[in-house]
Amino acid sequence: MKAIRLLRFGGPEELRLEELAPPVPGDGEVLIRVHAAGLNYAELLQREGRVPGGSPLPFTPGYEAAGVISAVGGGVSHLRSGARVVAMLPAQGALAELALAPASLVTPMPDELSFEKAVALLNQAPTALAALRIAAQLREGDTVFIPAAAGGVGSFLSQLAKQLGAGRVVAGASTEEKRALARRLGADIAVDYTRADWPERVREATGGRGADVVFERSGGEVFSQSLRALAPRGRLVVFGVDSLRGTHVSSEQLGQMVFQNQSLVGFAFPALPPDVQAATLREVFELVASGKLQVVIGQTFALHEAADAHRSLAQRKTSGKVVILPNAPA
Repeated sequence: MKAIRLLRFGGPEELRLEELAPPVPGDGEVLIRVHAAGLNYAELLQREGRVPGGSPLPFTPGYEAAGVISAVGGGVSHLRSGARVVAMLPAQGALAELALAPASLVTPMPDELSFEKAVALLNQAPTALAALRIAAQLREGDTVFIPAAAGGVGSFLSQLAKQLGAGRVVAGASTEEKRALARRLGADIAVDYTRADWPERVREATGGRGADVVFERSGGEVFSQSLRALAPRGRLVVFGVDSLRGTHVSSEQLGQMVFQNQSLVGFAFPALPPDVQAATLREVFELVASGKLQVVIGQTFALHEAADAHRSLAQRKTSGKVVILPNAPA
């Protein structure tokens, strides 16, 4: 089978297409013929060797897969060969024609859903839904600020915030094209997230008060800017690996949060109980089936174009989800 391999840490050029022996599922595993693999920003950092505790070299990248089960290992009774499924791969391996997945992390997908849309939903849509409910504890009429609102998680946050009762959604995006997309997805107002004064634009959009909920995933200076955009008694929800880099909370910032009764909430969807994750994914599938949730696919790439996919995501050129198609015709 063909697979992308990372032999050493570095730039996108380190991603190599190789021929490997097909894996064999062990007990509690299934083998999936991968029709679509999702790409996330965390994988770019891991490729550069900047994620502690990542997979040892060499390895096949890719945490998210959608495809068809081609073989079932011992002890697996709830899944069958030929089933269309999505799967999270803790040990990675999605950027290959065939990939192993723990049966406990494999979910049947609706027949009417494409593999591309299914893998785009797999992690980012449940993250958005659970972040709004569990971390932000969104209340009827709340104002919400969403950064990177045309991106993978952001495109779902923009839609779901309104559906869950937000009074006003303010979106942040880097280009007019992305801001227009955010407005189409449900944002009331979209601001230029690359400008240093974007927190003031958020305050203007909320009558000078700031947003009740601010999502933050970039870290560094953006963390400080996000606090400036936060309303009294607001919730600042921090998620994503980028939010951990270069972020320091000063005594002045802590003072602001104390005296304005603001909350800082960390959120990681994979840390939720497995049954909560599975139920959230099922709910997302239902929302798509009912037409209440749109899936935005930014770009698709063939397996041999994996390096180009990494470059495109790194340059922030994409909207929605970046998807790689391991079994697409050459």
